[in-house]
Amino acid sequence: MTFIKTKIGRRAFIKNTSLASGGLVLGFSILNACKPEQAKEMAAVEMPKEWFEINAYLKIGDNGLVTIYTPNPEFGQNIRTSMPMLVAEELDVDWKNVMVEQAPYHADKYGFQLTGGSTGIKARWEPLRMAGATARQMLRAAAAQTWQVHIEEITAEAGVLQHVATKKSAGYGEMALIAATLAVPEEVQLKEVKDFKLIGHSHKNVDAKSIVTGVPMFGMDYQKEGMLIAMIVHPPAFGLTLKSVDGEAVKAMPGIKDVITIKSFKEGFQKHGFDTNAFPELVAIVGNSTWEVMQAKKKLNVDWKPITANTEIVNGFFGKETRNTPAGLESTISHKAQMEALAGIPGKIVRKDGNPEAAFKKATKILERSYSAPFLAHNSMEPINAFAHVEGDKVKIAAPIQIPSFIIPTIASSLGIPKENIEMVLPRMGGGFGRKSYAHFVVEAALISQKVNAPIKLVYTREDDMTTGIYRPTYHATYRAAFDENNNLTALHVKAGGVPESPLFANRFPAGAIENYLAEEWALDSNISIGAFRAPRSNFMAGAEQAFLDELAEAMGKDPIEFRLELLKRAKENPVGERNDYDAERYAGVLELLREKAAWGENKANVHRGVSAYFCHNSYAAHVLDLTYENGKPAVQNVCCAIDCGIVVNPDAAKNMAEGAIIDGIGNAFYGELTFKDGVPQKNNFDQYQMIRMADAPKGIDVHFVQNEIAPTGMGEPPFPPIFGALANALYKATGRRHYQQPFISNRPPLVG
Repeated sequence: MTFIKTKIGRRAFIKNTSLASGGLVLGFSILNACKPEQAKEMAAVEMPKEWFEINAYLKIGDNGLVTIYTPNPEFGQNIRTSMPMLVAEELDVDWKNVMVEQAPYHADKYGFQLTGGSTGIKARWEPLRMAGATARQMLRAAAAQTWQVHIEEITAEAGVLQHVATKKSAGYGEMALIAATLAVPEEVQLKEVKDFKLIGHSHKNVDAKSIVTGVPMFGMDYQKEGMLIAMIVHPPAFGLTLKSVDGEAVKAMPGIKDVITIKSFKEGFQKHGFDTNAFPELVAIVGNSTWEVMQAKKKLNVDWKPITANTEIVNGFFGKETRNTPAGLESTISHKAQMEALAGIPGKIVRKDGNPEAAFKKATKILERSYSAPFLAHNSMEPINAFAHVEGDKVKIAAPIQIPSFIIPTIASSLGIPKENIEMVLPRMGGGFGRKSYAHFVVEAALISQKVNAPIKLVYTREDDMTTGIYRPTYHATYRAAFDENNNLTALHVKAGGVPESPLFANRFPAGAIENYLAEEWALDSNISIGAFRAPRSNFMAGAEQAFLDELAEAMGKDPIEFRLELLKRAKENPVGERNDYDAERYAGVLELLREKAAWGENKANVHRGVSAYFCHNSYAAHVLDLTYENGKPAVQNVCCAIDCGIVVNPDAAKNMAEGAIIDGIGNAFYGELTFKDGVPQKNNFDQYQMIRMADAPKGIDVHFVQNEIAPTGMGEPPFPPIFGALANALYKATGRRHYQQPFISNRPPLVG
């Protein structure tokens, strides 16, 4: 368990904030930094005449107002509220006197500005609190210097500095000028958990009013005088690339400025793992308006040709990786046949405990089940878009992206400009779920701007978004369990793979809880581009694993929760192996909390209950899902959720993330599916690709958090994977039929038409 640290040295502060000292900013007007609508609203408040920058994360006005910068991009998880809360907590300022601004991309100031992997609060927990605590210490030092007293005698609370003995007091704004000139203190004391006033208490989304009133804040809202609209034309199938284009007729159409071709990557460029793009050579149409460009797309004459197989080396998270791209036009039917064939032969052994082969030979009973899931499209509500303006050797970007750091080298290489000449604004994202980690569209926008010598906004249609790739892979997993003559579980074997990667986590539960354990994996190369999808790999493995554990519990005549707790007790008290990547005590804790809050065992007439629990992204989540059948269709009545993600910074935001993950998971489990025929995605818009509707959402969701003092771990993704298993197990209770393939509801007629 990782408990919070309360004493941070100057060296650690500098390392975590990339700042050696503060700086004084005079004559800075926040109204100039805000969008027009925000400026108009703020003008009604008495604004400071001067702002004093204490460090990269905050500045203080001469009247005590505080502006806190949130470094990471926002895409709905509400970090623009939660992150400033961390700063404000240690600064000890009244929340009503806090304003929040989105920081631009600036690696030197803010380090790795990543939104993904449920790492936001976890990674910023110390740096943001340190920023607030350091600023508070500098304000106290300024007061001590002004009043000629020892700093230990100065208190700071709710934005007010006091010296009790002399009854002197001053607001933060009065001391900000001096504080901004002081050196960063050698050591700061962070608050104990018991002293938190903001952290652990709900605060409403700072952007709520802007969102509901339509204030421009998304990438699609970005405007600039003289800006043109660009759209791409990509190959109609994976396995094809550009052969030739005739754009002369289209150039003569109303409002059309140009038809160009672009290549996303320069020859020899060393790609990063997030430089995924199945269609690096594209045709772009540039014009005055979205409508005119869309009409031109329909008329453009493009010829395509088959790709050739290739192998390239990319810089992945764990070093250099080999990426194989085969030629040919792939289909879901052939994928399924190939996956079943690979599942039937030995795979690569990635973990082996005990002697599983002997245990299976001696078994009096063997239970074997296979599970599969299809490709999934991300389908964020906001389609792909990017603004770019290249002027000589400089470029300005405004785009909804999750990891700006990763695309900077690619932009620099593709444009042939220095990295330091790239200015990037980070607008709010209308959803991401991993898709906007792959920012090839930003490179495309920049290349188009460079070629047409004008500011442009690149807009993907929904069809473009759904058919250009970066999908959740298609997966397959087979589980086998061995039982002895007393019906005890003696061995477990899991073999998992997919197109084009394996989803296996060999060291996760129930590894470590079973004496004889074997994990194998395999993968099938593909030219269909895949990438991170909310809780990558876990979003499949959790459902398969938890459905199989439920079937094991039934075969052994045990209660599903009690069976899991028995395994976790073994993993805690007498673990097998040394590489288990979960904490059995925390894992059991969410199940015990869930059992209590869901009133497990209190069955209601015609209500069918499924349970599931899973560990991923450093956190633990468990669900009990209550299902009924209405007019012959399944209806989710309620989901009770228990989560251990360490200290919960903003309970409202955390609850909202859990609710969103649960609803999203139910929709994907019921309906999510993308198939291919000869390289062509068989669905390209919402009339074919069904997303969850309001009627499908649970009637109620109860979210409960384990209370502890562990430093925050992940929150955005952990509640997502286990909902698949909870739904599958509830469906079994309702129908008597196990579900081994996703989606659980399929073979539907078109939604419209």
